[in-house]
Amino acid sequence: MEHMPELSHRRRLLVLAICCMSLLIVSLDNTVLNVALPAMERDLDASVSGLQWTIDAYTLVLASLLMLAGSTADRIGRKRVFMAGLVVFTIGSVLCSLAPDLNWLVAFRMVQAVGGSMLNPVAMSIITNTFTDPRERARAIGVWGAVVGISMAAGPLVGGLLVESVGWRSIFWINLPVGLAALLLTLRFVPESRAPKARRPDPVGQLLVIVLFGSLTYAIIEAPHAGAGTVLPFGAVALAALLGLLWYERRRTEPLIDLRFFRSAPFSGATVIAVSAFAALGGFLFMSTLYLQNVRGLNALEAGLWMLPMAFMTFACAPLSGRLVGSRGPRLPLLVAGCAMTMSGLLFAVFEAETRNATLFIGYVLFGIGFGFVNAPITNTAVSGMPRAQSGVAAAVASTSRQLGQTLGVAVIGAVLAAGVSSSSYADSFVSAARPGWWILTGCGLAVLAVGALTTGPWARRTAERTAERLESPEIRKAAGVRR
Repeated sequence: MEHMPELSHRRRLLVLAICCMSLLIVSLDNTVLNVALPAMERDLDASVSGLQWTIDAYTLVLASLLMLAGSTADRIGRKRVFMAGLVVFTIGSVLCSLAPDLNWLVAFRMVQAVGGSMLNPVAMSIITNTFTDPRERARAIGVWGAVVGISMAAGPLVGGLLVESVGWRSIFWINLPVGLAALLLTLRFVPESRAPKARRPDPVGQLLVIVLFGSLTYAIIEAPHAGAGTVLPFGAVALAALLGLLWYERRRTEPLIDLRFFRSAPFSGATVIAVSAFAALGGFLFMSTLYLQNVRGLNALEAGLWMLPMAFMTFACAPLSGRLVGSRGPRLPLLVAGCAMTMSGLLFAVFEAETRNATLFIGYVLFGIGFGFVNAPITNTAVSGMPRAQSGVAAAVASTSRQLGQTLGVAVIGAVLAAGVSSSSYADSFVSAARPGWWILTGCGLAVLAVGALTTGPWARRTAERTAERLESPEIRKAAGVRR
């Protein structure tokens, strides 16, 4: 068992608050950036694919390094890795604000992401090991989900205000005070913890993950204008990396990704749901921002205000979802999330909801409800069935799925949009060019609904119990005094 000191209730809440600060700056960074995209487009003379890369360079590096960060934190100490992440993320934010052109901005976003990869999964692992009671943990994860809602609510407004008053570079400055405050509080109040048995590094597995995610994203983003000769080789590399990863990881005693995790239906379900839900989020924010500012002609602040209903519903529904997961399990929140996201997608795909104020408002509210309900069950399902010694890696797989989903959402929706939008009549062609994108988002909502229903029943719980038994080594079971 891990040697985590017993903390008072007040101290546990303080640790939760510090962990939530890290989530706030990482989440805020993406929502704030979305509102600033049109301003960056004008200032840096960027194309649609250039805008995609400012988002995807960040989420791609984050997705590639999260599992490494989770297992490293389990091995050398979660507090140490968490603090290193805060330092690198804050430095990366300062560099982004100074970027002279688009290429440098994309490069500095990757620096930010290296820091960000050490924050969320490590913070989740700290929370998992601080809140050991299942109900208390579910409530803590609900608060964690609400912070995503806060970032969605504050992001468009704060971003809009800063872009309109100071300029887009100022959106990166807000990470500086929050990052420094979180660093000082972590140093003072967060206890160190690590897994009882150190996992060995897996450089080959790590390299294969980076090649897989990078080549797949490049192939999708560049597809509309690069041609098959450029795109197909990258698609082939992605497939080879995936097959290599599945072959290699199965043969390692301590792999980067323990493929046995996926024998648990709830864990596999949480992974698919995370990819689907966050692909929908990435695509939704990308299309909404460009539509509101470039087609409707709103400024950044007005666009932020229009997105407020979605953000408010996410903020309101996340803690409710956390409480439902704690009292009734993940099934109901996932079904609500899947239905709401599907209805939102259909409203835009079938009825062109963006063309009328009332339907645009309803579409945003429905998406906010869906996204608010989906986060807590993903996280809770990913970590609750696993041995605590594996919590860092399990949380990292869930976080990786989120970032990979967002990366693919922006890549696919952006590619669909770029292929259909006419540069000569941008505003006129946008709604029809966006329709296939809305159908993709509807599909993501249906995936959340179907997989949520399939992986939350008694059969799924039995697969989770069997997987947990296989994952716990005899030494750990003996040390923990587990009775089977």
